[in-house]
Amino acid sequence: MSPQSTDRQQQRKSRTRAAIQDAALTLFAEQGYRDTTMNAIAAAADVALRTVTVHFPTKADLLFDAEPFTAESLAARLGNRAADESTLRALRDWMASTMRALDSEAPDIQHRIWQRRALRAQVICADDELRARARAGYYHHEQLIAAHIGRDLDTSADALAPRLAAVTVVTGLRELYQTNEANAAAVTNSTDALLVLVDQVLAFASAGITAMRGAASG
Repeated sequence: MSPQSTDRQQQRKSRTRAAIQDAALTLFAEQGYRDTTMNAIAAAADVALRTVTVHFPTKADLLFDAEPFTAESLAARLGNRAADESTLRALRDWMASTMRALDSEAPDIQHRIWQRRALRAQVICADDELRARARAGYYHHEQLIAAHIGRDLDTSADALAPRLAAVTVVTGLRELYQTNEANAAAVTNSTDALLVLVDQVLAFASAGITAMRGAASG
């Protein structure tokens, strides 16, 4: 098979996966995650049931598939930050870089990060078990951020300030899709608009760190 044929095949697979996941997320939001069947997803995506299950064996795979903001990539970025680069600044760069990489795929697979993740957050928020799974999925992110903020503050990762800051950051980034600001910014369908909200989450965490350091020194 020629490289061009391989590329076209991969593009078709990407489009099929995106169509299936878009159909699933729409149905999850409209009908509820638990009331949506794999047959209904196949029908909405206009593909065979086997096509759905080949790409996504379970509904959970559809919802949690291919999380781009991985703990591994975050660990690599934080581990390679410059000596004078704060954890929160490196974290912001990691968020922006990951979003830009996802945006670069959008013309081919016909979806945008904003729409997909906002709808996914809506579905997760509506279900207790899904919320618990989502929170658990970011535990390692919290540990990484706390460890690096601890280094910034020359203290233990288990000290109160690093732990509070890490929880604030991860919770804020996870929940920002549910805010009024996110709903308003979604109209622009823009990563730049999303990064404004990311900056607000990081500014909130930074202010908390500064306040705690001031209280400790006072």
